[in-house]
Amino acid sequence: MKRCIIFLLALLLALSFFSCKPKEKAVEVKEPEVPDYKVGIVFDIGGKGDKSFNDSAYAGLVTTAREYKGYIKDDPDKVDFGKNIELKYLEPKPGGQDREILLRVLAEDGYNLVIGVGFMFTDSLGKVAKEFPNVHFGLIDGWIPDLNESSNITCLGFAEHEGSFLTGAVAGLMNKGGKVGFIGGMDIPLIHKFHGGFYAGAMYVNPELRKEGMLLGQYCGKDPSAFNDPKTAESIAVNMYKQGATIVYHAAGGSGTGLFKAAKDMNKISIGVDSDQGFTYATAESAEEREIAEHILTSMLKRVDNAVFLTAKELIDTGKNTGGYRAFGLADGGVGYAVNEFNKKKLADITDQLEKIKQKIISGEIVVPDDDAKVKDWAAKTF
Repeated sequence: MKRCIIFLLALLLALSFFSCKPKEKAVEVKEPEVPDYKVGIVFDIGGKGDKSFNDSAYAGLVTTAREYKGYIKDDPDKVDFGKNIELKYLEPKPGGQDREILLRVLAEDGYNLVIGVGFMFTDSLGKVAKEFPNVHFGLIDGWIPDLNESSNITCLGFAEHEGSFLTGAVAGLMNKGGKVGFIGGMDIPLIHKFHGGFYAGAMYVNPELRKEGMLLGQYCGKDPSAFNDPKTAESIAVNMYKQGATIVYHAAGGSGTGLFKAAKDMNKISIGVDSDQGFTYATAESAEEREIAEHILTSMLKRVDNAVFLTAKELIDTGKNTGGYRAFGLADGGVGYAVNEFNKKKLADITDQLEKIKQKIISGEIVVPDDDAKVKDWAAKTF
């Protein structure tokens, strides 16, 4: 009996000890943050850092991240304003042969919106879009027929000829007795829109440039590599300057760096395209690039950044994208010409004229030819 009592006492003491021991807190496992939406883009050849078309698209991603508290995944520049929206870009191989693969990678990774930057994505994007009906695709500069509002593709186009008319007017007004030139990248209808608008704008403001032989034009090639061939563009530019061109405008993507080098080396003037290339060079770390900036008078702004941002904005604000076709022109700021702290004094004397011309285009008083092959007939009706 005594032993039994001792055992019971020992048991009670043990139970008392364990009941008084503080309970360990459960480890709180945080759920990973899931972004509200995921937006991805695939650049065209030349990738990020081309100081032109692709960099403008990248700027659209940055704006989206800033406006909607998002971040760009795996970005060396570490753009990060929050975790609400995940953004990402992929870069194709130099030949662009993996465009379709990269579009599919983003679609398979659950991106709600996938944008192909450039007309060369047309075939591959159309194919991938059929495989992923719940993903919306944006196609910059490409055209896929028979789309409607319920399609999961939106073609994003621009009135490049309207913006190029203004840069042509800049060249015509600033030209002092010489010729003006145009360098295109790949010889395709899209680039002929730039070509036609530029010629028409130069002729509109400067009667001397309506004479035979005063307008020079040449293309870097007939395949996509023409947009990433600075050596050829440089050679063309040197030849144009030697022929008497005082100002040369390019619509050649990454090849345009060759024009800028030629302009610096020969102390001539150039005009950039897509993004504000003069500002980009003027604010570069390299002294050589800052010197090049002095020879870039302005740029034709093709607001690829706006197209990327506004397409992403539609998705984020409404939860979906509208299929079909969307165009960006002078009226909505889709195209224009660059004025910044470095060139505004150079353009000050002609800014009022340019703005009047801009309003005439918006109102329809000036109808800009969208191909250089149409300029001759346009001039006959206009002058």
